[in-house]
Amino acid sequence: MNIVILGCGRVGARLATMMEREGHTVSVIDYSSEAFRRLEPDFSGTTIIGNGVDEEILIRAGIKEADAFAAVTNGDNRNIMASQIAKEIFNIKKVVCRIYDPIRESTYNELGLETYCPTIIGAQALFDALSSDKQKKKAERG
Repeated sequence: MNIVILGCGRVGARLATMMEREGHTVSVIDYSSEAFRRLEPDFSGTTIIGNGVDEEILIRAGIKEADAFAAVTNGDNRNIMASQIAKEIFNIKKVVCRIYDPIRESTYNELGLETYCPTIIGAQALFDALSSDKQKKKAERG
């Protein structure tokens, strides 16, 4: 599968490495060449410096041949815009988008974007961890 990832922060770099290790062809876009230092030394995918909402940059990254696109920059607006471009202009079937703001995440999810909100996911994981401790103590007393 051909995958284009926008954003080479910790999540983007880790995702790129994971996908490449699974045998996928990976291109990563970031506006900073420094960001590519986060990639594993043996990363053999393509790295593109540029703005991921620029159609020419997306084309250089291989969006026309891509099977999937992930937007994982630290900016919700950029992720949303790039995801909409990938989905609507380039007709990418599998588009995923990270959005930090839970209210916006819900709105864009309802509009058809496949979104992931680390704020909600993290809060739920912490809630579950705290709740399971509470349940353990209750069971021990009970």
